[in-house]
Amino acid sequence: MSELLLTLLRLGFLALIWLLVIVTILVLRRDLRAPRDARPLVAAPVPRSTAKPAKSPKPEKAPKVKMGARQLVVIEGPLTGTVIPLGSADVTIGRAPHSTLVLDDDYASNNHSRLTLTNGTWVVSDLGSTNGTWVDRSRITSPTPLAIGHTIKVGRTVLELRK
Repeated sequence: MSELLLTLLRLGFLALIWLLVIVTILVLRRDLRAPRDARPLVAAPVPRSTAKPAKSPKPEKAPKVKMGARQLVVIEGPLTGTVIPLGSADVTIGRAPHSTLVLDDDYASNNHSRLTLTNGTWVVSDLGSTNGTWVDRSRITSPTPLAIGHTIKVGRTVLELRK
């Protein structure tokens, strides 16, 4: 094999390696810069069987709350079943230890969102979180009033406003 051919093969192999590195970096960059308003993946509904399910032990009772008082209930995520009675104080949600609802979730920011009572209505605000706060499958960009039954998604945790 001639010296020229061997040098050309080496340069071609080196160019191929650099091309692989550049393509890998571009793919990683694209994945990290996903659009902020992208809709989350939602699981398809599971068909319910008509057979009676096996009896399970009685669930634990939720703490008693004044009649007419609103509450925030975790319906999905690691803290499922947690009930936060809503009074007049703000409720903060995030990973920070000083939050009202502390989430151990990589998709939640330290100070992710806040619920405030404004003129008798609970309003949820995103506090500049990376992955956003979602109300009924819509990402919020400004303070959004909540009604009974609305769901709030913070990271992998889904909460519902109940009476």
